Amino acid sequence: MGQIRRAVVADASRLAEILVFTKRMNYRPIFQNDPVSFGEIQVLPIALSYLEHPQSLEHIWVYDDVFVKGMIHIEGTQIEELYVDSFFASTGIGAELIEFALREKHADRLWVLEKNSDAIRFYKRHGFVLTDERAYQEGTTEFIVKMIHD
Repeated sequence: MGQIRRAVVADASRLAEILVFTKRMNYRPIFQNDPVSFGEIQVLPIALSYLEHPQSLEHIWVYDDVFVKGMIHIEGTQIEELYVDSFFASTGIGAELIEFALREKHADRLWVLEKNSDAIRFYKRHGFVLTDERAYQEGTTEFIVKMIHD
């Protein structure tokens, strides 16, 4: 069984892998922007960013089970990011991370892409509800919607 712990610099490459590949799998069908998906979003620059700015890891927790399989980024009471390596999807890791955020960090709000129906269903299963708030995802024509824990 894995543990949830604060991210450390040694996690940089694994975090970058999870972010890049999960974003490609989930967001490419929505944005359909290959120059961003395969050009701008790259493992090495993200890993280097963590190495050069280790303070950016301060609000990131990882699910570690021999190696990092998922991550959650929490700022205050807002969940900024939650990603599980695609190879370990549907194994309960996302549920453990969201429960950790709710229970330990009192994170009760987040923004999600309006077209990301899988993520919205996941958050609803964990007690989040959609609000009427929506905004453009910065730099795109896609909307994000706010969800709060009920």
